[in-house]
Amino acid sequence: MPRNAPCPVCKKPAEPRGRNPAFPFCSVRCRRVDLGRWFGEEYRVPSAPAEGEEQPPAADEPPER
Repeated sequence: MPRNAPCPVCKKPAEPRGRNPAFPFCSVRCRRVDLGRWFGEEYRVPSAPAEGEEQPPAADEPPER
């Protein structure tokens, strides 16, 4: 018996792709919540700074004076 993967938003079991059009989410609602998080910039994809752009200090690095 295959196990259902947890929904990335609410952590409830999500039905497999064949039975769930919202996969990997458990529902269309969770799918929309996730999309709203992307639009609200809650998720970010790290990237290298563009040429000439200053790199911000690392979180564990004290700020320069």
